[in-house]
Amino acid sequence: MPPLPAEAGSTSAPGDPDARWLSLLMHTAFFLLLGASLARFLLRHPGEARTPWVVALSVTLAVVHLLGPVLSRRPARAPAVRFGVLVAVWMVLVVLAPSFAWCAVPLIATGLHLLPTRPGLALVALLTAFVVAAQLRLADGFDPQLLLAPPAVAALATAVFVRMQRQSDRSRELARHQRRLIDDLLRTRRELAATERREGTLAERQRLSMEIHDTLAQGLSSQRMLLQAAERTWDGAPETARSHVRTAAGIAEHNLAEARRFVHDLAPADLAEGGGLEAALRTLAGRESRPGTLVVRCHVEGAARVPLPDRVQSALLRIAQGALANVREHSGATTAALTLTHLDDRVVLDVADDGEGFEPSGERAGQDPGRGHGLPAMRARVRQLGGSLTVESSPGEGAVLTACVPLPPSLPASGARPAPAPEESA
Repeated sequence: MPPLPAEAGSTSAPGDPDARWLSLLMHTAFFLLLGASLARFLLRHPGEARTPWVVALSVTLAVVHLLGPVLSRRPARAPAVRFGVLVAVWMVLVVLAPSFAWCAVPLIATGLHLLPTRPGLALVALLTAFVVAAQLRLADGFDPQLLLAPPAVAALATAVFVRMQRQSDRSRELARHQRRLIDDLLRTRRELAATERREGTLAERQRLSMEIHDTLAQGLSSQRMLLQAAERTWDGAPETARSHVRTAAGIAEHNLAEARRFVHDLAPADLAEGGGLEAALRTLAGRESRPGTLVVRCHVEGAARVPLPDRVQSALLRIAQGALANVREHSGATTAALTLTHLDDRVVLDVADDGEGFEPSGERAGQDPGRGHGLPAMRARVRQLGGSLTVESSPGEGAVLTACVPLPPSLPASGARPAPAPEESA
């Protein structure tokens, strides 16, 4: 008799302990019924001519059953072929000795496990018919119970088995569906993580492009203008040319510090020198001032309740650098002013100049088409901090750029110092 789990073609998992116990129970029941049937035959029919055939067929049935695990490891159809041999030998044995009919019980269970539903039901009907015929042969006369009881019991057992089999199939299908859902969830999480990484990479690239535009690119542009001016005045005004070269060298030194800061932690070099945003703005004003060309003054109004967050200081300093670069290169102004105002719930940076002015036109107002940045980059910086940036200008009346950044609500209101008088530095 083929084993019930994996070897018999059952859909149960090979490691299922319930399937192993059921298979062991069926094996034990088969040998007990086979042994009991053979003992009954030998006690009831000693010395008959058919006895050697009955004994030989019983031994054959036991041997085929015991060789099942060995044969089942070979071709895929070996369990079905072996089961067919068992049924054929059992049928011959029942014809010779009807007392072997009870061995049909484990054979029916095995057939339902091994075969598809319809062939399994046909096999149950065939084995039940043999059992009824054998029981009627053993009876002294016609007994309706022997005619009806075996089919009723077989039908009940088959119904229970088919019901359990369908429940098992549904459970396996549900488990497969759950595994598919889990796989889909894991795949979705991986895709989401990849998307977040891509978005983070794009955001970092945009941030770095703005950092480079507001620092290294502006510094290189200033150096180019100073060196061109030095070349034009080298013969006629050598001292002025040398002054331009020295200023360009100072800007190159500052750009080198900026580049090293990019490599280190991408913080503005002026902020890294200490003193906070106010000191960095004063340093910037002094560096951007050009005697006889452009004078930049810095004003600080009020006092910060607590030190501003690093990202706020860095953003405002970059905005001031970009705004002054635009003033220097495009406005033709002679004076400009940086004004930093500390309020209770926000900090405001104003950059004003007395240049030619322009007509603001949305995001691209005042932008240098050759460089691809400018006011849009400043707006992006302020927007990341939850603030706003406005530009007021008209032709011939200069321009005022205002960046307003709200302060985090967690900053305490206590401890504010009295507002000092406005400071100014050239």
